[in-house]
Amino acid sequence: MTSQLTFNLLRALFVIFACFVGSAVGSALIDSQLVGAMAGLAFGLAIVLVDHLLKGIRLRTFSSATFGLLLGLLFSRLLLASDVLKNANEATQWVFGLATYCTFGYLGMMLAVRSSRDEFSLIIPYVRFQRASVHDAPLLVDTNIIIDGRILKICETGFLSRTLIVPRFVLDELQRLADSAETLKRERGRRGLDTLETTHKQAWLNVTIHETTLDDETPVDTKLIQLAQLLQARLLTNDTNLCKVARLQNVTALNLSELSNALRTALAVGDEIELALIKEGREPHQAVGYLPDGTMIVVNQAKPQIGQTVAVNIASSLQTAAGRLFFAELKK
Repeated sequence: MTSQLTFNLLRALFVIFACFVGSAVGSALIDSQLVGAMAGLAFGLAIVLVDHLLKGIRLRTFSSATFGLLLGLLFSRLLLASDVLKNANEATQWVFGLATYCTFGYLGMMLAVRSSRDEFSLIIPYVRFQRASVHDAPLLVDTNIIIDGRILKICETGFLSRTLIVPRFVLDELQRLADSAETLKRERGRRGLDTLETTHKQAWLNVTIHETTLDDETPVDTKLIQLAQLLQARLLTNDTNLCKVARLQNVTALNLSELSNALRTALAVGDEIELALIKEGREPHQAVGYLPDGTMIVVNQAKPQIGQTVAVNIASSLQTAAGRLFFAELKK
């Protein structure tokens, strides 16, 4: 990604160049370099303002608008070539022609911008645009998902895109946490920076630090959603509330916590499993074991078997705030 400093430097050079050109033109036409330079400055600043207003428009949108404009002008040309106003005076023909070009040009441009790639094949039957895979869409990561530390392992499996975008404000937030006076925040920030450094060193991953131009006063979650919309990227997080807000604004949000819950072992009453008992339960006769995904199973009348792997039958389950809790009996 090109930095904001580079953009500002190019804009300044363009304005300076416009001043020099205006000065030369003013000296040649009206014998006044100052007036020409001021006109060139005004022209350069106007172009920079237009560039700033168009910063949210991508090249694909501009290309579609240009294609639609050409189609509109073609239809206008065909209509005017029919000589429907051949008996009208020149002023009427000029006004009608101008209105026709503007109307069909505008309609063609707007229809092309709103159309999808596949709809262009109706106009150009033998041209097919390559469909971009959702799997290849870049992932915009937030602070929590970096601190979580599981992103590298998940990317290694190949289930997620290997193009990761880290906004500059997320990196700054990690640095503030790492420099915090509070021990817990400092440890979380350092863990996030270590995870990001390890991820960046992987040759098979494309990690980009995005230099965003969004307002610094805007909340981080809002900036993440706005940047995801601007880049047409998917948002990767484990913040449930952020996911809900993003999806309400038509942003594809991937919740790592939802993925983790979906991958938990599905157990039903009556299932038989092998379980390693590792500690005592709340009741004197109970023993506790854990599945590989962290699900806790409490086994009744199993305290003497602590430290062993035994066969148990699932007897019941209980939904808690921390997840699903299962109760089991030793297999008879």
